[in-house]
Amino acid sequence: DSFFARDAQVLARELLGTHWIKLEVVGDEQTLQPDPFELVEAARQLVQAGFEVLPYCTDDLVTCQRLVDAGCQVLMPWAAPIGSGLGLLNPWALRTLRARLPGITLIVDAGLGAPSHACAAMELGMDAVLLNSAVSQSGDPIRMAQAFKHAVQAGRDG
Repeated sequence: DSFFARDAQVLARELLGTHWIKLEVVGDEQTLQPDPFELVEAARQLVQAGFEVLPYCTDDLVTCQRLVDAGCQVLMPWAAPIGSGLGLLNPWALRTLRARLPGITLIVDAGLGAPSHACAAMELGMDAVLLNSAVSQSGDPIRMAQAFKHAVQAGRDG
């Protein structure tokens, strides 16, 4: 537990006024894939410091279970690498996470490129999706955001 980590934790609480913190520990600079080992350790330390940690992770069940064991109640698995827009590369893995971690909030946090991807994620039982590139890089961000809103609702209803 370094001085920097403690200082950052205090700063986060004071500046943001929240105990929630999104955690990203990048392991590969090209794909932005998380480092599962360092992610679990960082999550453990932050949970012990009193934070509600929302870790960005892959869809790997073992890593996700380790994050839950570390005290995370929300997981943010990817559908595909950040910014790729590839959609749900492994729907089976996401469905497995939902089945094996029924009490955990699951938010798909990367790789969605089309509203249909969000609909499919919701149909698999995800609790929410987090978007950036699909909306911010579209020709009409407002219209794209509205399309995703409708797709999420359709997936929940489905």
